Amino acid sequence: MMAEEKRNNKLGQQIVKALKARHFDAYYCISKEEASDKIMSLIPDNNVVSWGGSTTMEELGIIERVKKTNTVIDRAEAKSPEERTELMRKALLCDTYLMSTNAITEDGELVNIDGNGNRTAAMMFGPKNVIIACGMNKIVKDIPAAISRARNTAAPINANRFDVQTPCNATGVCADCKSAQSVCTYIVRTRLSKPQGRIKVVLIGEALGF
Repeated sequence: MMAEEKRNNKLGQQIVKALKARHFDAYYCISKEEASDKIMSLIPDNNVVSWGGSTTMEELGIIERVKKTNTVIDRAEAKSPEERTELMRKALLCDTYLMSTNAITEDGELVNIDGNGNRTAAMMFGPKNVIIACGMNKIVKDIPAAISRARNTAAPINANRFDVQTPCNATGVCADCKSAQSVCTYIVRTRLSKPQGRIKVVLIGEALGF
């Protein structure tokens, strides 16, 4: 076992304990394959499933797997911007919502930045079941480090991915902008899962997403 893998396994177990103390259901999986199977086991067969734009879930193969097993609400199937918005609204009342997180602190808190707010809204209220997949590259020391990671690492990459006209897309560095296309509209700190166990966090002992 490589030194990084050993470190991830030890830290991962500590993060799981911290998350459980905050009423999340939490699991640690060594590999992507193990995590993919675990996530699928947490989705009831009769659930309507939707998701936020999650590179981590895509890397795990979950999106393609769940399309074969469940009824889904997929905004990518929209034929117009108006239909896309309507599908995003419907996703707020799905049974199981899939997403990643921008950062998790060593004390078990989650920090997420969102441009439209649909992902953070679903995390907070609406879907009966929220499943979050998170690579160990997103574990940080504390809330300031989590916000910094979300704004200085995740946001510029997302701005580039969606090709929005923001300073961070042009420079790769957060400018604390007020652009109409900002991907940092909402910054949400999640201290607890309420009701207990509604939010399920699957940690993966690999680097996934950004």
